[in-house]
Amino acid sequence: MTEALYAHCDCGQLGVTISANPYAIVQCHCRACQRRTGAPYGIGVYCKRSDCQITGTSNSYVRQGGSGSDFENRFCPSCGTTVYWLTPFHPEGIGIAYGCFDGDDLPAPDRSVWESERHHWVEYKAKGRWLEGRTGPKIS
Repeated sequence: MTEALYAHCDCGQLGVTISANPYAIVQCHCRACQRRTGAPYGIGVYCKRSDCQITGTSNSYVRQGGSGSDFENRFCPSCGTTVYWLTPFHPEGIGIAYGCFDGDDLPAPDRSVWESERHHWVEYKAKGRWLEGRTGPKIS
């Protein structure tokens, strides 16, 4: 990555600037991500928190993930856009909503999780594919 990338909510009040390459880009098919995005899957760009600068204010909604651990969504109190989240699976990291980034410079996801809840018409050929979470059965 040659320059910092910026992700933000719809109204621009809440933003995240990342100064280093993400360590994972994950496509998640779980029902909670489907509800969060209003789409058939969500895509998270995972970076180290130390490489991120968050600006603006956010509200928090904590839900239990399919793994049983807490999943904290951070969203703009003005427009409601979920911009980032925190999860124990990435204790030093932050997940940032793929669709919140400006431009089209990000690569495609490198893994796909919760394919047990994937809509039958969604096709995806990731290097790493898991039926449930990233610790469940792997798809060949």
